[in-house]
Amino acid sequence: MVNGRLVRLGRSQMGHVLAQVAFQWIALAANIALVMGVAELVRAFVEGRFGSTHGAGSVLGALVCLAVRFAATRAAAVMGSRSSRGIKDVLRRALYDKLLALGPSYAQHISTSEVVQVAGEGIEQVETYFGLYLPQLLYALAAPITLFAVVAPMSLPVALGLVACVPLIPLAIAAVQAIAKRLLASYWSQYAELGDSFLENLQGLGTLKVYEADGFKAQQMDEEAEAFRRVTMRVLTMQLNSIIVMDLVAYGGAALGIFLAVGELAAGRLGLSEAFAIVVLSSEFFIPMRTLGSYFHTAMNGSAAADRIFAMLDLPEPKAGMRRLHGRSNPIDVRGLSFCYVPGRSVLRDVSLHIEPGSLVGITGASGSGKSTLAAMLAGRLEGYSGSVEIGGCQVRDIDPGSLAEHVVVVPTAGHLFCGTLRENLLMGDAHATDERLYRALAQARADEFVRAAGGLDMRIAEGAQNLSGGQRQRLCIARALLTRAETLVFDEASSNVDVESEEAIAALIRELAGERTVVVVSHRLANLVQADCIHVFEDGRLVESGTHGELVVAGGPYEGLWRAQHELEEGVR
Repeated sequence: MVNGRLVRLGRSQMGHVLAQVAFQWIALAANIALVMGVAELVRAFVEGRFGSTHGAGSVLGALVCLAVRFAATRAAAVMGSRSSRGIKDVLRRALYDKLLALGPSYAQHISTSEVVQVAGEGIEQVETYFGLYLPQLLYALAAPITLFAVVAPMSLPVALGLVACVPLIPLAIAAVQAIAKRLLASYWSQYAELGDSFLENLQGLGTLKVYEADGFKAQQMDEEAEAFRRVTMRVLTMQLNSIIVMDLVAYGGAALGIFLAVGELAAGRLGLSEAFAIVVLSSEFFIPMRTLGSYFHTAMNGSAAADRIFAMLDLPEPKAGMRRLHGRSNPIDVRGLSFCYVPGRSVLRDVSLHIEPGSLVGITGASGSGKSTLAAMLAGRLEGYSGSVEIGGCQVRDIDPGSLAEHVVVVPTAGHLFCGTLRENLLMGDAHATDERLYRALAQARADEFVRAAGGLDMRIAEGAQNLSGGQRQRLCIARALLTRAETLVFDEASSNVDVESEEAIAALIRELAGERTVVVVSHRLANLVQADCIHVFEDGRLVESGTHGELVVAGGPYEGLWRAQHELEEGVR
């Protein structure tokens, strides 16, 4: 079983693979020389010619053969390690480049958890294919031919009998290959689905606890884990059964070789030393193929993982735009925009709106009404929509991604900070920013005081920003967004799930930015939108009304109902 595409992708590592096979063959040759040397000693002893000269020479020869075998075996292991590391680098680079080519819309085609699983565990499985299976496959072809050439001059019938049994092992492998391929495809499919479910439930654990649905989800995960356990057990059963068959062939073939050699010796057609050599070398005919068989299941797992990797690499890439945005007065026009994540279930339906440069625009509505989807559209993070989204007269799909990223920045509900220093995180917004400018952005985001108290720009950010509160993390993410100089800032529920102090700081910042930049605020909390130049209200994916806060309150529509309900709730809390 050879995965041609995987071999072609890793052709840069084939030099290491071939070198590994060559060193394995040298180790085999050293072993054959050692056996033949011992056989010659047996002959000398039987014929009464054994003396001190024979003893010293034999010991020296044996030491040389053992040294060569040790060095060759070690060199083969080194080559295998290099090919393993090399193929991992090749595959991870290919996946990384593919994700960059897909852009932010990659999540429409594949889940983040599957990307992590395939880039981690999947590539580790492929590593064994290159480091173990592929070299062993080539060596298992070369070793029996070499041994046949050694044994045939001594006894052709025995050599033919041994070499005739060797193909029985790959035949046993081929017999289980179809079953193994189906099982491993099911294994990887359920492995990915279990990972998706675990990540989704972990991310939504707070919501599940609030709605008391954690017990139901726990039971659902138990059922998924049990299904994965069953398919894993079927894979292991198949592997153990095939190993038993291969062991029977290997040991039976070696026993046949010994039986034939003893028969030839008894018939006087074979000398004692030749019979001794054949008996010792009989197992060597089958050991390479037996080892290949033990690697076969690992290779099948690696091949199944490679199929998942190639499925990602074959995902259609969006056509990259070439147009660039210029200036800082680019209006945003959305016309007849419709979009669905799943065919037949529209998230946005025939949405049309206009955003003036430098204006403060609010987008609101109930959860699931399409607000965040529209925000993602403005940043070019989704594809496959109908209608048009234009910035400065250019279709978003036609704008160069780099240029779009320079002009539109989204601050999400929970921004991400990377493990490292605060300076390293902020410089992602502007790699050339001075410390003075960094502090200016922090001050604008109301984050400079706690930053100075925590050690300044060199303060450490822990993994997942666990050493910061939600509000602190969000204000640092906003400071990074301010450093980009983007003309349009989209705050997608940026003040949700933060403390009151941080929410007020973010609201004050948004008011300050109005006029300097185009600010789009996506929020379910209407108090944050009161001062907006225009508020667009969404309901079930449709834009149902637009206007200022005052206009919408007196209009008596959906906005007025949301405003009254929130106002009464807040008054009741007070």
